[in-house]
Amino acid sequence: MSGELSVGELAYDIVEKRCGVVMDVYGSLVMLRPRHGGCEWDARRDHIRAATLDDRLGSALAELNAISSRGAP
Repeated sequence: MSGELSVGELAYDIVEKRCGVVMDVYGSLVMLRPRHGGCEWDARRDHIRAATLDDRLGSALAELNAISSRGAP
């Protein structure tokens, strides 16, 4: 991870290819949660970085596509 991210900051997981809010940091792992809620996941510190604008837009588009593919309630 380039630089240290603090709890509450938006990070990009280069393995999962998704953005998440840093919820906790412990040892070599960082706990991330999707921006709009959902299941948390662990990522290694060296697999995350601060989210760029492109990361944020790509993540938002992926969320909308997932919602769209499930269909309207």
